[in-house]
Amino acid sequence: MRDAPRVDILLAAHEGARFLPAQLDSILAQDHRAWSLTVSDDGSRDDTAALVEAFAHRAGAGRVRLVRGPGRGATANFLSLLAGWDGGADFVALADQDDVWFPAKLGAAIRALGPCGGLALYGARTVVTDALLRPYALSPCPHRPLGFRNALVQNVAGGNTMVLPAAAAGLAAAAARRLRTAGVEPAAHDWWLYQLVSGAGGAVLHDPVPRLLYRQHGANLVGANAGWRARMVRARGLVAGRFAAWNRQNRLALAALRDLLSAEARAALDGFCALADLSGWPALRALDRAGLYRQTHAGDLSLRLAAWLGRV
Repeated sequence: MRDAPRVDILLAAHEGARFLPAQLDSILAQDHRAWSLTVSDDGSRDDTAALVEAFAHRAGAGRVRLVRGPGRGATANFLSLLAGWDGGADFVALADQDDVWFPAKLGAAIRALGPCGGLALYGARTVVTDALLRPYALSPCPHRPLGFRNALVQNVAGGNTMVLPAAAAGLAAAAARRLRTAGVEPAAHDWWLYQLVSGAGGAVLHDPVPRLLYRQHGANLVGANAGWRARMVRARGLVAGRFAAWNRQNRLALAALRDLLSAEARAALDGFCALADLSGWPALRALDRAGLYRQTHAGDLSLRLAAWLGRV
């Protein structure tokens, strides 16, 4: 452990007592042992804090830290964790409270990120399960290149799989602190990380091997994009205007961080922002000029429909 890369695991929790023990056990069972865990409890009234404190004794002195969240939901909680990161590890991994990691999860991410150098983001496939951890689907794999023009209109990996090397984590920490000062919050922390790292010129890696059980239950804030029902829900939300509302948040967040983006990414962002005021044929032409795309043909069609309706 002394020579192994250090990983800081950041876990955002809220009313997590029902499923948290299984997640904590899976962290303890990682074959990469050089980790520490920070849990941000966002005002839970159940036994979340007590479970974390008991786990801290079991994990060993100095490995687990419990902090108070900002009390404004999951995205703000994760951004607060990132903003508070002190740069003392080689990697940062994000964790949800209700999943179960496979033992090789951290090790696989570290090995994948090794050749990338500094600025990079790792995400992985998941096994989607019901509340009792009975598998029923695999999360989709990307079919097209990963990059900023995709990130502006789609996330490709759940935050529960994301791992960042120190350079990318440092960028995210500084950016999160700036957003906090500006009073701006993106639609989702994981989508924002994909946008930030790719927009700053970093590599984005997607592991096609599933690395965790992604538990679906009634309290999921977003849920897995697996199966036709989930995709239909997202498509309806896109057409109904929910996608446009998310984009408004993301535009504000990216505008506050514009100087962190590459020149190419700033040009793509300008094209994306122009879409906010367009519909019909002008919107479709602007979409084509900006080069924005989703990962599937059906996703591209739904994006074009949203643009036609003026809801991008």
